[in-house]
Amino acid sequence: MVTNLYFVRHAHSTYTPEELTRPLSATGLEDAKKVQNLLVNETIHHVVSSPYLRAIQTVEGVAMSFEKEIQLVEDFKERKLTEEQAKDFDDAILKVWENPNFAWDGGESNNAAQQRGVHATKLLLDEYRGENTVIGTHGNIMVLIMNYFDSQYDFKFWRKLAMPDIYKLTFDNYKLIGCKRIWRD
Repeated sequence: MVTNLYFVRHAHSTYTPEELTRPLSATGLEDAKKVQNLLVNETIHHVVSSPYLRAIQTVEGVAMSFEKEIQLVEDFKERKLTEEQAKDFDDAILKVWENPNFAWDGGESNNAAQQRGVHATKLLLDEYRGENTVIGTHGNIMVLIMNYFDSQYDFKFWRKLAMPDIYKLTFDNYKLIGCKRIWRD
C-alpha cells in the first residue's frame, strides 16, 4: 500500500525578521492559487503545514478545495540557520551542508534539522498510510527530509528549487519508491 506526500515549498514571501508571521507577497499569493490549481485534480486526504504563515498561506487553497482543516506540525518549520542574521547567507548555508554536524550559534545542524523533519514525516507515513497528504513547508527542511530517503537530493538540488515548488514523494512504508516534480514555472 503506497502513501503519497506532496511536499510544497512555500511561495515568495515579503521579508520580515519574524519567521512565524512572515506573509506571502502579492506574487506569492498568486502562486499559491497555482498550487491549488495543480493539486485540485489529485485526491487529497489531509493537509498539514509548518506553523509559519507563508507555508500555511501556500496550501490553504488546497485545504479549501478539499474541505480539509490544516493540521499544524511544528517539525515542518524551516531550519534555524543562526541566532543572528548571517552576514553572508550563501557561505553560512554552504558550510552546514558541507558539514552535516556543524551548527552556527543558535542554529540547527543539517543532521538535527533532518532528524526533526524525518521524525515528523514518519509519523505522517504511519498515521496516514495509503493516503495522500499535502505538506506546506520550506525549502531547506524539505530537501533535508528528501535527502534522508535518497542522497541525490542535496545542496545542489536545493539551490535549484523554485518558490513555490511541489514534489510528490511516493512511499511503500518508509521506503521512497518515487519522486515526481509537479510544479510548473
